[in-house]
Amino acid sequence: MRERSSIGGREDGSRRGRPLFMDAAVGLPIPGTKYSALTHSDPLIKSTSDEDFVSTSRHSSASAATSPGGYLSDRTTSSAASSNTQHSAASSPFSSSPWHHHEQSANTATATADLFPSGTGLVGSLVREEGHIYSLAAGARGLLYTGSDSKNIRVWRDRREFSGFKSSSGLVKAIVLSANGHRVFSGHQDGKIRVWAPSPKDPATHKRVSTLPRLKDLLKASFHPSAARRRRRGGAVRIRHTDAVSCLCLSEDESLLYSGSWDRTIKAWRIADSQCVDSIDAHDDAVNAVVAAFKGLVFSGSADGTVKVWRRETTTAKKESVTGHAAEKTLMKQDSAVTALSINVDAGVVYAGSSDGVVNCWDWGRRLEHCGTLRGHAAAVLCLAAAGAGSTLLFSGSADKTICVWRREEETGAHSCLSVLTAHTGPVKCLAVQADAADGKEGEEDCGGARRRWVVYSGSLDKSVKVWKVAEPAAGQVAEPMFDTY
Repeated sequence: MRERSSIGGREDGSRRGRPLFMDAAVGLPIPGTKYSALTHSDPLIKSTSDEDFVSTSRHSSASAATSPGGYLSDRTTSSAASSNTQHSAASSPFSSSPWHHHEQSANTATATADLFPSGTGLVGSLVREEGHIYSLAAGARGLLYTGSDSKNIRVWRDRREFSGFKSSSGLVKAIVLSANGHRVFSGHQDGKIRVWAPSPKDPATHKRVSTLPRLKDLLKASFHPSAARRRRRGGAVRIRHTDAVSCLCLSEDESLLYSGSWDRTIKAWRIADSQCVDSIDAHDDAVNAVVAAFKGLVFSGSADGTVKVWRRETTTAKKESVTGHAAEKTLMKQDSAVTALSINVDAGVVYAGSSDGVVNCWDWGRRLEHCGTLRGHAAAVLCLAAAGAGSTLLFSGSADKTICVWRREEETGAHSCLSVLTAHTGPVKCLAVQADAADGKEGEEDCGGARRRWVVYSGSLDKSVKVWKVAEPAAGQVAEPMFDTY
């Protein structure tokens, strides 16, 4: 069962306004807390030692078959090394990298200087010692939003703190942004969703415009006679989460917001009027991830070890409206909890990360047939992020403190690990990916013929956000070895 205890965050007002960016070349140490000393509210990470976060045997109906050629093979489980900057070859996922045999440079500045010819490496860190980072989202105008257990949502621009706003609702477990950046949705430990709007005149100012569910809707559902009759008939929509909101996502047309909760339900909210239009009794345990894609499909992953597919049902009237969601398919059922989901829409691939350190994938073009198993982590996969349109990259963050960079071969569909990024001193809890704004600008290096470059943000329970640049090799190109450990 999941842990219910929470970390008490703290606010350090004395640091407000100070430069928060540390260049990788400087090599300044980032304060971190030993993971075994932490207690926290995540349902899938137990407060235990690093040695407990090694790969475990799994019994998945989806991936029992041998993985196709090109996938990383299983490796011997071993305890993690004690160093914050280097893992033992036996225990670290870095041993799964095709280039793990290349020696690590002892000089961080030299390693940083060597990273940009290959196009991949650590750029810097955003540090504010006030809470463990549980959520982040990259949006329009170069803004980055981060949520922590300090009740604050910080806004960053150009790797410096830009602004922030505070909610009294505790740990910020999920953040999602509208495509135009006009709305920010945050999911909280208290089971509520806050909706924020940046000021058109001053993007540093954010105003809370709604809380889901709205108070008037709760009162109406509680006291209105017709609502009471619907409840007795079993027809009323339960509009309130009774436990923490663990995940959020927007529908493809951004007309609906989906929220997953530890109360085992998924709720659909109509953004136009903030109404809860459906509540799905989705799983037998906490819902940890939810994503929407492929014209009305919703995918959910749970601590009960399943990945389920739901189809949105609508009216046939001229003005289409949502009437509910029907169970479409169960993609996987296993002993290990499903902890993260991500979708590469262009490639039509659905990815699911699990507490056993494995990432499974399914091919939409083949009616969601299981198409592979990615093994590269020594501990639970806590987050996944697929790069944007036209890319074949997938990023996975883990309790083993690393980020694996995966590439999918377009012709064969096989995945390979391009690199393992290691700089965090705590579990990697959240990821966000954006196209590099400098890509293709005059004077920029060619990055060894890379197709394009990406900026990756990683949030961790070490209270920091790392900023990486990752070059995506062109199709058929064999990437050069790179220094990716700091």
